[in-house]
Amino acid sequence: MYKGYVIGEKSLIQGFKSAGFEVCHALTPDDLKRELQKIHQEGKAGIILITEDLAKESKEIIRDFRLISNVVITVIPTHKGSEHLSFKELKRQIEYSIGVDMLGKEE
Repeated sequence: MYKGYVIGEKSLIQGFKSAGFEVCHALTPDDLKRELQKIHQEGKAGIILITEDLAKESKEIIRDFRLISNVVITVIPTHKGSEHLSFKELKRQIEYSIGVDMLGKEE
């Protein structure tokens, strides 16, 4: 059975534990890399949610992980609001794969 993971600052992600997610605490890109390596070695991940602040600092780490794994990684906003990193990534991937901007221009 696959598991869901949430990675980020402890106070921001603790509530996901009650929804059945495994919670992994990370404050820096190095922490994120270490947690992703553990998750990959375990081999049971189906989805990984990463807080937006951490993802913004760790774009290369996330990109590299996506190259070696089929696990779905998405970014979740924090209490500070959202910069729409997940939407921008999805938009870029759709445009790359089909050659058309189906989601419209950013305003």
